[in-house]
Amino acid sequence: MAGHSQFKNIMRRKDAQDAKKAKVFTKVVREINAACKSGAPDPAHNPRLRAAMLKARQENISNNKIDEAIKRASGQAGTENYEEVRYEGYGPGGVAVIVEALTDNRNRTASEVRAAFAKFGGNLGESGSVGFMFDRVGVIIYPTGKIGEEAMLDAVIEAGGDNCESDREQHQVTCSPESFGHVRDALEKKFGEPKSAKLTWLPKTGAPINEEQARSLLKMLDMLEDNDDVQEIFANYEIAEDVLERLSA
Repeated sequence: MAGHSQFKNIMRRKDAQDAKKAKVFTKVVREINAACKSGAPDPAHNPRLRAAMLKARQENISNNKIDEAIKRASGQAGTENYEEVRYEGYGPGGVAVIVEALTDNRNRTASEVRAAFAKFGGNLGESGSVGFMFDRVGVIIYPTGKIGEEAMLDAVIEAGGDNCESDREQHQVTCSPESFGHVRDALEKKFGEPKSAKLTWLPKTGAPINEEQARSLLKMLDMLEDNDDVQEIFANYEIAEDVLERLSA
């Protein structure tokens, strides 16, 4: 019985991993679609498409599937249209949360996002209700590898970036949304393709929460991430390391 139970557990875990991969693929394909609709289906002339393709490769999506998604988005093999929407609200413990989504049904997505907030004691607010607590910036990540901190900082300054924070694992470059494309292209020319490059929301201040609030918040974020319409989630929570370790056990 023990062996049988172990096999079933392995199968459940594999099924969960496969389901997660499928959701990631769905989200990436939607982003490629939106990128193509907003500009040319050529990554050389569409920064957003380049960022979407980079994300797809990071998720181990094959070039064939990426090319197929671009063809579909450009109308060569079917049409799908998704609208960009952003939701803002407060999660457990007063944590500010921004949810970015791509949807073909605004009413459905709004209802599902609102339900996730409500289920775990949060409140979905109006547009702009928490956005003022974040800065919209471009973030470009490079692994430290063979790139020294000084060399990266010099390159960032030369490219017009705002800041570079380095640790043992990575260099995190930040810049304004307006200069994002130029900074990314300049660094890519010098150091090759980055680990990631995207526009994001960085919190100006953090919101410390206790263990009970953290447990509810993480469940809420998991529920939102499981939604195919949700692309990105940003929140300003601060969880103590010992609490995070207990919740992750």
